[in-house]
Amino acid sequence: MQITTTFRHMDPSDALKSYTEEKLERVKKYIDEPIVAQVFLTVEKIRHSADVTITAKGITIKAAEETNDMYAAVDAVVDKIERQLRRYKERIKAHKPATDSRERIVQKSIVEAESIEQQKEPVIIRTKTFSLKPMSVEEAVMQMDLLHKDFLVYTEAATESINVIYRRKDGNYGLIEPNKE
Repeated sequence: MQITTTFRHMDPSDALKSYTEEKLERVKKYIDEPIVAQVFLTVEKIRHSADVTITAKGITIKAAEETNDMYAAVDAVVDKIERQLRRYKERIKAHKPATDSRERIVQKSIVEAESIEQQKEPVIIRTKTFSLKPMSVEEAVMQMDLLHKDFLVYTEAATESINVIYRRKDGNYGLIEPNKE
């Protein structure tokens, strides 16, 4: 497991870092290797917050907790991650995963503008690269819920076409599929 710990508005503490790493070792029983974890520990006045992002085997899980004590925040966020992983494992057992384990990497390259203020037209300020794992609609909804996102771009396992699933304002989901003509 590769763990990156970032301290914001506080002095780095080896004891807190080792405590966090020790607690995150518990997630190994839910996910196969390799696991990459990013931990952000932040102090703002009396509020202590711990944010954790775990990426492993095609899934990404995020959680954040705030308390008055940093150790309690770490405990709470790890418990939240464990609950999410347990739910994810139970859903995976209920659905048979696709046998095609190929992952496609989508990359975008952008020519940077010399100055954003000089541009009259909108420019792309941020780009995100992610891997497209072939999955079913149910798996896409599950992944979108785990990431706490409003939409997800994925590859449909059966047709290998790129689809978009999104959360509607009424709480249901919408699916955008390419025209197959």
